[in-house]
Amino acid sequence: MPESHVTDPAQLHGRTAVVTGAASGIGAAVATRLAEAGASLVVVDRDADGAERVADLVRGKALVLDLSDGDAVTAAMAGMDADILVNNAGIQHVAPIEDFDPQTFRTIHAIMLEAPFRLAKALLPGMYARGWGRMVHVSSVHGHRASAYKSAYVSAKHGLEGLSKVIALEGAEHGVTSNTVCPGYVRTPLVEGQIADQARTHDIPEDDVVEKVLLERSALKRLVEPGEVADVVHFLCTDSARSVTGTSYLMDGGWTAA
Repeated sequence: MPESHVTDPAQLHGRTAVVTGAASGIGAAVATRLAEAGASLVVVDRDADGAERVADLVRGKALVLDLSDGDAVTAAMAGMDADILVNNAGIQHVAPIEDFDPQTFRTIHAIMLEAPFRLAKALLPGMYARGWGRMVHVSSVHGHRASAYKSAYVSAKHGLEGLSKVIALEGAEHGVTSNTVCPGYVRTPLVEGQIADQARTHDIPEDDVVEKVLLERSALKRLVEPGEVADVVHFLCTDSARSVTGTSYLMDGGWTAA
């Protein structure tokens, strides 16, 4: 038989990936997974020490950047080129609308919706020129469902879902795909802190917080692990997913099934 020249579609050798919010949690897991597949990484985070640590781990480059500063994002991306963009960075604030600080609302939208737009705007021309690109946006079940007291987060994630679909439509003829990954509660330092706080507030064991508070609407009573999200992100970045675009991959344990 003739020698096969088919390459492994799961590999990303020769590709450069920009991952935001990559100093810890989901972002760090994504950066690690893409590096394992052969991609060169640009680790973006406002946490300088964390960004440098992950960059060293994946043998990539750290870019310390405050994504809430739109002008800084545009300046930092000037001249940058990449084949893959993973928009992961995000923050949370919980308060009823009548008490929600407008500046906090704007900051959350700047980080979670405006920054992804600015990053996409900067990187799409290079992807178009090469005829290949992958944009994956780490959204949330809150991109499809609402929760009380999370007006900024929920509206930003809904907006991110819409932005991803527009990129998918515009990028299709240029070989660029755009998709979202939508987990429920993920085992990250932020969520672990919420569990501890809820346990103290309600005077219940932490396991009960997970099952009866955080995962009340989920059929699967377990937190999503960062590596699980990273695996789905990796798939969407590969040639195996070249026909997948404009979609949302729900990892919500059945939250939206009911």
